[in-house]
Amino acid sequence: MTLFEDLQWRGFVKDVSNEEKAKDLLDNQKTKFYCGFDPTGQSLTVGHLVQIVRIMLIAKYGHTPVVLIGGATGLIGDPRQTSERKLLTLEESLQNAEKIKVQLSQFQKDAIFVNNYDWISKIDMIHFLRDYGKNFNINYMLSKETVQARLDTGISYTEFSYMLIQAIDWLHLYQTLDCKIQFGGSDQWGNITTGLELIRKTVGDQHDAVAMSSPLLLKADGTKFGKSESGALWLDESLTSAYELYQYFLNTADDDVLTYFKMLTLLSKEEIEAIVEVSKAEPEKRIAQKRLAAEIVELVHGKEKLASALNVTESLFSGEFSKLSLNELMMAKKGLDSVTVEGEINILDALVETKLASSKREAREFVKSGAVLVNEAKITEFEHQIHKATAYFEKYVIIKRGKKKFALVELL
Repeated sequence: MTLFEDLQWRGFVKDVSNEEKAKDLLDNQKTKFYCGFDPTGQSLTVGHLVQIVRIMLIAKYGHTPVVLIGGATGLIGDPRQTSERKLLTLEESLQNAEKIKVQLSQFQKDAIFVNNYDWISKIDMIHFLRDYGKNFNINYMLSKETVQARLDTGISYTEFSYMLIQAIDWLHLYQTLDCKIQFGGSDQWGNITTGLELIRKTVGDQHDAVAMSSPLLLKADGTKFGKSESGALWLDESLTSAYELYQYFLNTADDDVLTYFKMLTLLSKEEIEAIVEVSKAEPEKRIAQKRLAAEIVELVHGKEKLASALNVTESLFSGEFSKLSLNELMMAKKGLDSVTVEGEINILDALVETKLASSKREAREFVKSGAVLVNEAKITEFEHQIHKATAYFEKYVIIKRGKKKFALVELL
């Protein structure tokens, strides 16, 4: 299988400016390619994994990735379909850019990292309009899908000009680094092709640059990938724990598993198809989901964090928490209803406050029937007080009600 065929099989190819030229560059040559990430936040999300895995895959075939962090474009804001983005300060944009650079370098250490603020900030308004703006008429810019979507609600000149700045990026990388391919999601196609047009008008029709896009990753039901009930899933572990990431992919619908394996892991076609086939024979065991979750957590956080996520998962299933480290207990906390109290708390009050019981009357019934455990010890007295003496790490208490209901009490 050639690289281009591998990209097609995985669903990484939607639009290609010149398929023949793309195949030649990818399959027969060693070239530089780039993908950009705007620092609109302090961390990338799970949604960015599509582009990250594609970068890693192409690099495996011997090509050189150029990872662009948009310190400048992050100040402008790529037009959203709904409304204007909130503008970042220069300090916020550059700080976020540095954090995202560190994050991305963990995936591809030998990539060439660049920040477009380094060259965009040196262009004055007169030269921006004369050297770049003059190359595009308004009709061309209005025809772009991202702009079309905003014409009814309105779009500022700031966001309208975003495509020109991204176009300058590619021209700059093409001329200084001989970067011939730009990749991005299909929602970036208008911006990507604007860069291709600027290269054509600057260098001439004989240029060898190629634009490519991939479909946006959606769930089988058409809903957005990468969102949990609590919001975005971040690649920064301080924002989304390895356990939370594992649980998200463990709960992947059967219809989505194959697509996620293709676009979010580096497993081979043969490995992926074998895993999915085995899983189909025994779907109740969720073999494919477990492997998928493990592959992604290991990719994002490493083997040690994967082991912790598996340990927390097993503890929540079995109800045995005594073997968890403090960090693992903190992971488990994110998956539990929890309350914070000062000093100590009565077991009946704790059951109600953690929502393990709807009332004290119901709480008494649970205790009376032997259905309540505190740190794996059965509670039989209504007067039982939860305090630090029996807490894990002198601070945390796990209450279990029945077979599968858990909550955490943090004692101050």
